[in-house]
Amino acid sequence: MTPSRAAVSKPPIDPYAAPADFGPWRFLHRLNPLSKIAAPLPAMALLLFTRDVMTPLVFCLVALALLVIGAHLRARTLLLLLLAVPAAVGVMSVSFGIWADPAASADPSVIVDAGPLRLTVGGWLIGLATALRLAAIVLLALIGGLTSTGPDLVRSLVQQLRVPYRLGYTALAAFRFVPRFGHELEVIRQAHRVRGISDGRGPIAWLVRTAGYVVPLLAGAIRHAERVALAMDSRAFGAHPTRTERYSIAFRARDWFFIVGFWAATAVVVIVFAS
Repeated sequence: MTPSRAAVSKPPIDPYAAPADFGPWRFLHRLNPLSKIAAPLPAMALLLFTRDVMTPLVFCLVALALLVIGAHLRARTLLLLLLAVPAAVGVMSVSFGIWADPAASADPSVIVDAGPLRLTVGGWLIGLATALRLAAIVLLALIGGLTSTGPDLVRSLVQQLRVPYRLGYTALAAFRFVPRFGHELEVIRQAHRVRGISDGRGPIAWLVRTAGYVVPLLAGAIRHAERVALAMDSRAFGAHPTRTERYSIAFRARDWFFIVGFWAATAVVVIVFAS
């Protein structure tokens, strides 16, 4: 007798559980979320003012190396980073290079000349630098985005930066609305299919169906917000200056090492390449 699908399915992931230990190599998951925001922040700010190609390229490679080595990523996410990012940089470099000012380019040699669309070597280098800057900023932001969760970030803000827990955990409750909306939307769609409600096919029909989901979703959101508010009031939420945490997220020495090391590497890259 084969087991049912429910018996062999994995248990649901608790978003409020302590972060799992992924081993010594997946070190990014064991860092405080605030350290993964503070470490690449100077590099992201400096990339807005750089105009060369090597500086954003080095930051792209550093961010990719950190994500590949230090993050526990699914194969699909890893493949997307390694293939989609270079492809996007290539497309954006050509797009930006076509619209670059020819007078601002150092090399006027023509690569493509198709009527009004004219791509020169200098224009392509300008477009490549711009595309690499955008890619580097996104990849640096993904260091914390792919290895931290919303609840952990809120807890770090409350515990380390002393954000009032009334604000932090209200945002955490709002964060939990997102997956609930997805679940309720799927329930509404199934109910429409069971009742045979169909408005045809095509983009207009899709817009009509989407508009029909708004009122049930809004009603469900109001009911859920009312239940959350009653639950928070019954537990005297906000009546005391502090609250007991389910688990703590510490800011350890390794977080300082990561921040200082990343800042030092940023200074070296800027001094060597940007200058």
